[in-house]
Amino acid sequence: MENIQKELFALKDEKYKDFTAKLIPNINKENIIGIRTMPLRMLARRLYNENETEEFLNSLPHTYLEENNLHAFLIEQIKDFEQCIEELDRFLPYIDNWATCDMCSPKILEKNITKLAPVLHRWITSEKTYTCRFGMSILMKYFLDAPYFNEDWLHLVADIHSKEYYIRMMQAWFFATSLCKQYENTIIFLEEKKLDYWVHNKTIQKAIESNRISHELKQYLKTLKIKNKQDDKPISCRLA
Repeated sequence: MENIQKELFALKDEKYKDFTAKLIPNINKENIIGIRTMPLRMLARRLYNENETEEFLNSLPHTYLEENNLHAFLIEQIKDFEQCIEELDRFLPYIDNWATCDMCSPKILEKNITKLAPVLHRWITSEKTYTCRFGMSILMKYFLDAPYFNEDWLHLVADIHSKEYYIRMMQAWFFATSLCKQYENTIIFLEEKKLDYWVHNKTIQKAIESNRISHELKQYLKTLKIKNKQDDKPISCRLA
């Protein structure tokens, strides 16, 4: 453990620490070392088979943001699906920011799509903010294309009614992406106002900002915006 922390601090970049602190405002700056992503990924690949790594993975919660990021990258190295899910189940409840959540994407998940579906349902319905967000991000990545798309996934995400900002942003990102890939199934959720108001409008905003949406569709989406709803704003998310 001490050796891993020493290696992390050896990669410290003070300017990058300042940048990261602005990017992830809910993390105390004292808990940020300041390490760029590529050196951290390289460290994870080198450390994966070392004896100290198992102790590190079992030492939750971590102190520093980069320890969490390293933990995420170590999980990405796992080649066994069941072991990967086990490690994710232990780690996800300790994630405390959007960046660590979104950067974790183990390749073994893509190779086991059929096994992944029930796990995603469990994560997405979790009360833990970043467990829920992680589940939606993996769903968005692998289940919006044939042959794995199912309209039930859209209902599952739409049925999340949270005030947490980072959950709502992922919902909007998910539906904006779904508009690009599964338009006929997705546009109904906007036309029939099946999403929470804030998520509804943020979905439209993100879709309009996308290069994958045609100009004609963007003009139509603008007509679907909901106005004068002030009671549905998300709250800032800290530890969850």
